[in-house]
Amino acid sequence: MCMRRCLVGLTFCTCYLASYVTNKYVLSVLKFTYPTLFQGSDVLTWLPASVLFVGIIYAGSRALSRLAIPVFLTLHNVAEVIICGHQKCFWKEKISPAKICSALFLLAAAGCLPFNDSQFDPDGYFWAVIHLFCVGAYRILQKSQKSNALSDIDQQYLNYIFSVVLLAFASHPTGDLFSVLDFPFLYFYRFHGSCCASGFLGFFLMFSTVKLKSLMTPGQCAAWIFFAKVITAGLSILLFDVILTSATVGCFLLGGLGEALLVFSERKGA
Repeated sequence: MCMRRCLVGLTFCTCYLASYVTNKYVLSVLKFTYPTLFQGSDVLTWLPASVLFVGIIYAGSRALSRLAIPVFLTLHNVAEVIICGHQKCFWKEKISPAKICSALFLLAAAGCLPFNDSQFDPDGYFWAVIHLFCVGAYRILQKSQKSNALSDIDQQYLNYIFSVVLLAFASHPTGDLFSVLDFPFLYFYRFHGSCCASGFLGFFLMFSTVKLKSLMTPGQCAAWIFFAKVITAGLSILLFDVILTSATVGCFLLGGLGEALLVFSERKGA
């Protein structure tokens, strides 16, 4: 059983790393920033979550196309602060001191980052803020609907089906439908290969995430997600053009400390 969990965890980390690197390549190197799915009774009650899922995909792809992966992940983690605040203020849950410190560290790291990022991009940060609010709201809605008869796999299928429909209709008013025809790499094999790889990796990442959550406790799951983020952020610095300063590294380390405390609080709570 332990070997099976380790295998699932390593599979998840591999899919997480490969998915982020591939998406970053398509979005930043090839500069294909048009919305696609690979960048992410009971059905009706899940509809608001599917709308938020589309927001996660769209805003996330826009942000990732302009921001370095470590910057994106540091801002993405602020969603945990939103969830923690909602649990405290609306659900009246008791929050451990470790989790409160974690939220403060994550917020401080993300708050200081724009002032110390030598590659600062206002549009990238704008979309990242929308992305993290969508992630936070989606996670809150997901937790509030635990009694929903839909399984995790069913929820993801509904998310992707709804995303196809909504993004297809939205592509015309946003101008993406015709702009994509001017994409310079539209007929290049490396673009087609990257998109196909990104789609498959997105599916396997979703499947491995569901499997990870079904086999492990929330604390163990949080530890594997943290490990995957560290590997992804570290390797992305070697693969993409990222300018590091002592201040930005400090922000990344502070964010990492905040997430490590979050993992500790989850394991202790379990």
